[in-house]
Amino acid sequence: MELSIEIKALLFKKCEEYIESRIATSKSALDAIKESGQGDIKSSAGDKFETEVAMRHLEQEKYSKQLSGALKLKKVLPLLNPDKETKTVGLGSLVITSNGNFYISISAGKIVLDGSTYFALSGASPVAKMLAGNKAGDTVQINNKPVIIIQVV
Repeated sequence: MELSIEIKALLFKKCEEYIESRIATSKSALDAIKESGQGDIKSSAGDKFETEVAMRHLEQEKYSKQLSGALKLKKVLPLLNPDKETKTVGLGSLVITSNGNFYISISAGKIVLDGSTYFALSGASPVAKMLAGNKAGDTVQINNKPVIIIQVV
């Protein structure tokens, strides 16, 4: 069982790295947009200038939303305890099933560790909701297919 706790800690670390990467990328893009607009001088080609300003504003909104989303994800991390074993599926659980391995944490997607694939899922995701409250040996229906929960850590 100790190996599973180690895997859970590695998955937690990957989630932290994922969030930090998203934050850094968003901040970098916002800084670049800000710098690109600082030297603008309205010229006689007014329509072109206005279009560039509008496009920059749309880009700024996009990256601001991405930054906000990443910061919200970061607030979830303290709720996870990678050193704690769980018996029932909930936030922070590593769930080994007959149909894949899931880390109920944040929506960070596919993570490969030592040749094994894990999916970091938000606790609000449909699959996490179907798994929630179940324990090893239970069977749940996911996409109308039976999935056996082999282990919960």
